[in-house]
Amino acid sequence: MKTNDLKWLADGSEALDEALTREYGEPEPPEAPDAFEMPHPRENRYYRLVHNWTNRRGEKLVNRLYSAMVVLICVGICALLIFTTLDMPRFGDAKPLEDDELSTFYVEEGYRHTGAANIVTGIILEFRGFDTLGESHVLFIAVCTVLLMLSLRGERDEEKKLQQRVKEERYEPDRDLILRSAARILTPLIFVFGLYIIFNGHLSPGGGFSGGAVLGAGLILYQNAFGYERIERFFTYKTFRWVSVGALLFYSLAKGYHFFTGANHMENGLSVGAAGNIFSAGLLLPLNFAVGCVVACTMYALYTMFRRGEF
Repeated sequence: MKTNDLKWLADGSEALDEALTREYGEPEPPEAPDAFEMPHPRENRYYRLVHNWTNRRGEKLVNRLYSAMVVLICVGICALLIFTTLDMPRFGDAKPLEDDELSTFYVEEGYRHTGAANIVTGIILEFRGFDTLGESHVLFIAVCTVLLMLSLRGERDEEKKLQQRVKEERYEPDRDLILRSAARILTPLIFVFGLYIIFNGHLSPGGGFSGGAVLGAGLILYQNAFGYERIERFFTYKTFRWVSVGALLFYSLAKGYHFFTGANHMENGLSVGAAGNIFSAGLLLPLNFAVGCVVACTMYALYTMFRRGEF
């Protein structure tokens, strides 16, 4: 290495610049900022104005608009419902019923086709059985959706089970003596009344949906009075799965058989029985029971998951 090349060691940074210039040529000047990338002072001012307005007034304005839209939508729905009821026939007026061929068919031929003394149950589970099948599945899908949202696993190790039990104890009732005493008397009566509504749904006002709601209310009352430990002796998550899936499978298979025979103009071989007899109306009695089980299990399952503080 030549002595002149090491001169920059003694002369300092200026000699270093000269040596680099001789070796590599002129250094490239720093790139000038692009005029399109540089924010204009007016743009910065507009940004600050918009930002300040959003923080001070914009949020309040959006909340007020949201509240106003909610009120308008609710008022519009109420007005639509009221306007619809004005076109309904008056109570006891038979003229609209005479003009409606479908309603006339339900009233005149409903018992002959279904064997149900309660024509409403006959319509729901027989003439509109496909709709009721979908509604029952919607309830089960709602519970499945909540379970997916909670990421609830069927099997847990001992440590996680202990943590879950400690968490549940926070939501246990305070062992109220009046509540427990009342529940001991009312819960059996509620269960019996719910079963009565289900089993007599084809004979009198009632059915699977209303009876299932009563049974679900009884389960909720029992849980509030005695806690999870007592109710899990006979109703657990596994019980919910087996009862719900079994009821839906039976409903699907029974109505599927009806749909197949009816679409092919075949006799289904089911007797409608005698009016007023508990074992009559074909499959309406077991279908009512299946719907009631699904409704009761869904009510209690949703209540339990929300009560445990998962949301």
